[in-house]
Amino acid sequence: MGDLAGIINRLDHIASLGVDCIWLSPITQSPQADMGYDVSDYTQIDPLFGTLQDFDLLIERAHALGLKVIMDQVVSHTSSQHPWFLDSSVSRDSAKADWYVWADAKPDGSPPNNWLSVFGGSAWEWHTARRQYYLHNFLTSQPDLNFHNPDVQDAILDVMRFWLDRGLDGFRLDTVNYYFHDAELRSNPPLASLHGRPAVNPYDMQSHRYSKSQPENVAWLRRVRALMDQYPGVTSVGEVGDDERGLELMKQYTSGSELLHMCYSFDFLSPKFTANHFRSKLEEFFAGDEGGWPCWSFSNHDVMRHNSRWAPYSVSPTDLSRQSIGLILTLKGTAGLYQGGELGLPETDILHEELTDPRGIRFWPEDKGRDGCRTPMPWNANLPHAGFTTGTPWLPVKHPSVVLSADQQEQDPESTLNFYRKILAWRKTRPTLRTGDIAFFDTAEPILAFTRSGDDGDLVCVFNLSAEARRVTITGVEGSLEPVSNQAELSGSDLVLGPNGFAILPARPGSANVVHQGE
Repeated sequence: MGDLAGIINRLDHIASLGVDCIWLSPITQSPQADMGYDVSDYTQIDPLFGTLQDFDLLIERAHALGLKVIMDQVVSHTSSQHPWFLDSSVSRDSAKADWYVWADAKPDGSPPNNWLSVFGGSAWEWHTARRQYYLHNFLTSQPDLNFHNPDVQDAILDVMRFWLDRGLDGFRLDTVNYYFHDAELRSNPPLASLHGRPAVNPYDMQSHRYSKSQPENVAWLRRVRALMDQYPGVTSVGEVGDDERGLELMKQYTSGSELLHMCYSFDFLSPKFTANHFRSKLEEFFAGDEGGWPCWSFSNHDVMRHNSRWAPYSVSPTDLSRQSIGLILTLKGTAGLYQGGELGLPETDILHEELTDPRGIRFWPEDKGRDGCRTPMPWNANLPHAGFTTGTPWLPVKHPSVVLSADQQEQDPESTLNFYRKILAWRKTRPTLRTGDIAFFDTAEPILAFTRSGDDGDLVCVFNLSAEARRVTITGVEGSLEPVSNQAELSGSDLVLGPNGFAILPARPGSANVVHQGE
């Protein structure tokens, strides 16, 4: 298992990429039923990962390298082994009796409503001591906290204060829209459409109108922000898990200066790879004057890696990797990169007997779970387990990843790793890409074209989201292609983009135009 000492040992690699901050997956004490997303002690480091002293050293070393550190804060639920739940489950009169979501059975003994768990089955589990059901949006060993109780909110703020006092730079707030449930416990209606998703998991067949994403969440997030504002320079990233209202909630939770600093949803973590998809989501988010700030990601620990997910739209994995980092760094918003993306790692094929993910174990083989994107980083192709450990890794390191190891790419100036460094360094020289406006050209598929406009000038960004070469006419630009462009040739106003090619060009303010001419 990766640990804090290992991260400290690899901080130079992370800093060399040119990123600003690292996000740690859960490291607090946990039975590890769901890879640390089941917390049994919020203020202790799990021995698997090290100690509080290791954490302090990590913060010190990261800050010395100019890196900020945020960590997962999993507070919508705890482990069933957390002392809070052990107290709450003793009886209906215990000190923390109302710290979790308890409900009586219906007269026939069935659960109080039809809410379902993300991991399959009912979201309600019977507890014999209390003679009641408790709510668990995830595993039965992950009971949901009752955020309608002000004491719960106060306790969570104390947890956050503990870590901020130790020098942490902020939090990634897991399942940020799951904190509150409908106090009346009304049943969810069926989903009108599955949006093309297979009904492998019955959870996907409901519209989760009452089990999550409740209006009371906004007032709670104000309390979180008020605490964080006492610590200059810290930040918050909320994970919005809602297929129906993801962008709406992202916008709501980040509007103004009293809520979260930024949020991400799963809109760009899907198999969709069309110009219209990217454009429509950006325009939807930035419509109106409510403000709000997104954190876009193409890969993370919950979905298939984008190099595999979008492989049908590519010829070369290298060019797809370059296009993906080029796109996410030119969109308006903060860019979230997943470990191994800088190597162009594909999804690892995990066998059933190798699974650790409860979702994969439950829904195999139609849903193979998340282990394939969570395999260890390959550091050295010539060492056992690609240099990740001298022991037995928690998930296997297999051939497709080994040949892309960091030591091999360090030696190749044209590698994906070195392209990441090049384009991240280039982005820092273009303030427009951090704060400028975005406006899209009306181009046909598969061309995505837009301008970023700011005080330091305009940039035109053109992406060919296909595995065939495309030709466009571009006018109003100044100078030559930016050096991070890939598979792009410009001759006068004629721009040819190879498969997954993209071009970035400086332009005269308000004068550029892009017209797709076909193959």
